Parts: sequence; C-alpha cells; structure tokens
Amino acid sequence: MQTFKILTLGCKVNQYESQAIRENLSPQNLSEVSSGVIADVYVINTCTVTDKADRESFYLINRAIKENPKAKIIVTGCLVEKDKDKILNRFGGRVEIIKNSQKTYGISDFKGHDRAFVKIQDGCDNFCSYCKVPLVRGRSKSRPLDEIIKEVNCLTERGFKEIVLTGICLGAYGRDLSPKLSLADVLERLGKINNIARIRLSSIEAEDVSKDLIKAICNYKFISKHLHLPLQSGDDRILKKMNRKFLTKDFLGLVSNLRKKIPQIAITTDVIIGFPYETNKNFLNTLNFIKKINPSRTHIFSYSDRAGTKAVEFFPKVSDEDKKKRFLELKKVCDNLAYQYHKKFLNKEVRVLVESARDKKNGFQVGYTDNYIKILVDSKNDLRRELVNLKINKVTKENIYAKYPC
Repeated sequence: MQTFKILTLGCKVNQYESQAIRENLSPQNLSEVSSGVIADVYVINTCTVTDKADRESFYLINRAIKENPKAKIIVTGCLVEKDKDKILNRFGGRVEIIKNSQKTYGISDFKGHDRAFVKIQDGCDNFCSYCKVPLVRGRSKSRPLDEIIKEVNCLTERGFKEIVLTGICLGAYGRDLSPKLSLADVLERLGKINNIARIRLSSIEAEDVSKDLIKAICNYKFISKHLHLPLQSGDDRILKKMNRKFLTKDFLGLVSNLRKKIPQIAITTDVIIGFPYETNKNFLNTLNFIKKINPSRTHIFSYSDRAGTKAVEFFPKVSDEDKKKRFLELKKVCDNLAYQYHKKFLNKEVRVLVESARDKKNGFQVGYTDNYIKILVDSKNDLRRELVNLKINKVTKENIYAKYPC
C-alpha cells in the first residue's frame, strides 16, 4: 500500500482543510505515515499571510522533494492562489498544484488534535490594507447551517469535548445566505445538541460582535467565555491607514461592555508593529492602549509587505531595527499583563480540557481552561481528552500549575 504525508502551515482553517484532505486520501488505498518516515505522496498545505509563511512553505516543498525524489508532491493552500508561477518556476514538473477551490470539505474526525476545528465560513470582504488573505481566499462564503450541525454532532459523538468554530472572517457567517443567518444563530442551534461540552470561537472582528452574540455567550454555559478580538494597532491614524473598521474608542467600548456583561470573559488580541507610517509616537499609543484593554494574551506580528495589497505602496517603511525594538518592548508589557491576569486565579478552581501532549520540559500534562489559560497538570492519572476540575496552586511568569485531584 502506498503512503502519504500532510504538512500543514497556517491557520485553523488550513488545519481543518488538511483533515478533510486526509479523509479524502485514506479510502484511496493510501496509508498515512508520521513525521520522519518517507512517503510516496506529500501534500503541502501552504500559507502566505506573512513573508515568513512564504519561506516556510517553499522550505517544506523543497524538503519533501529531497526526502523522496520519486514521490508525488501536491502543493495546495493560500500560497498557490497568487504565487503558482513562482512555485512552478522553482520546482517545475516536480509538483502538482491544487487550488483552494478544488479542496474537498467535510470531516468526521480530527487526527492528532484534542480539540476539533469546524470550518463554518471562508473568505473575507474587509480588505485591510496589509492583508493578502482576501486576494487568495476570495469573498466571504458561509457553509449551510444543517451541514455544520451534522459535523459537530459527528465530532462530539467521536469523543471531542471541545469544538472550535473557525473561519477566515468568522463573524461574517451567514450574511451571504438566503435567508440571512448569523454566528449567534449557529450557537443557538448548537445549544440543542445534548452531549456538547465546550464550544470555542476562533478569532472574530470587533465589529462583528453583535448584541445577539453577546447574549448567546451569556446564556449558554457550553460557550467558552473567551473572545479573540484582533486590534492590530492602538493608534487611530494607523488603524485608518490599515483600513480597519473599528477605531480605539469603539474597541475600548466593546471590551468594557463585554466585561460588564460577562465578568469572567478573557479577551485576547493581535497587534501588528512596524506598519508603514508608524512613528514612535504611534507605537507608544499602541503600547498605552494595550494597557487600557488589558488582554490576557497578545499575539504580536512584525509587519511585512504582501504583494497585491495597498500597504505595499505605503511609505515610509519602518526599519527592521525599529521593528525588533518595538516588538521586544511591547512583548515585555504584554507578558506582564498576562502574568497579572493569571495571578488572579491562584488557589481558584478551574475547568480544564487536558490534551494528549505533555510539556517537554517537565513532562506535566497540558490543558486549557474555558478562558484559554494554559495549565500544566501534575497528576498520576491519565487525563487525556478529559474535562476536569482543578485548583491552580502555582503561578509563575512562565507557567500556571494545578494538581489533580485538587
């Protein structure tokens, strides 16, 4: 029997699509092999959100060819949508290109994961000036609601305790359907599934957090009290240049309202530093605004030009030296905010979904709380894929610890 291997880069949507590819290949007399084993067929599911992602995609293609020069190499994902010619010029007839539109969808399992991702939406209509995603994913498209419910049902019956609803622009779900639906409608339908344990929402734009969505998060215990709201900048001038829909006043108002309605909610965010035009004053505005919204976790990205986006033509550019300096300065602030947030849970009981992987340094089991705190679990019991109540007994700047039983 021939073998295959899937190499995935990028977001939760890509990871979902890799699972769909896996389920499409498995019945075709192909057996999947693990990392380090030579395969007959390689599928590289690429990403192009940053220039680093481009480099990593090319690296994986090259590595697969070197690993088995006789193998069939299939390249798919976002990089192929606009850079197909670059791939073919570099690798020629060694690779076969499959566009995103040619991928198959629908899953019944999620191999190698303890949480299952369910893609409910694709594409984006926002066209932020720095972002290549709408160019490679197209306009917003929603999956039929009945199809989503069927898939979630299947995954929960398979034993997945947490389902993560994901999309390229998750909050846009349902606007293109007839009749129109919303993300809140999805959650309402999911509330009728008896054995559902936890639903988490992936990244959602602030302008898409509606009153109905907030109400659903309040009303249903199974919905994680955690929202990831990309900010990108804490300076209004930069936000306008980025073509972002929400300015700082709006964002702060939303965060304040969420914490008022859902006191236990965790807010995480994304920030891009070094965007063209960003002066030190603009950066300091971002730094101070982050302190105001006090996120429990912040993903920091250094801006990189993406071909085809408006920001490519924006000048002046920020030097790599300044980007690095600002990155480290912001990271120090964000790490401290995360530490202060985590300390609030010392000696508190939390509900944790324990994962299969163990921490590489100390061998403790790893899990996540409802509000997305990573916990290192000290237990003699095998708690993999279990939802358990734990008491946090130690918080450091690096880790949060709990014992089982508490």
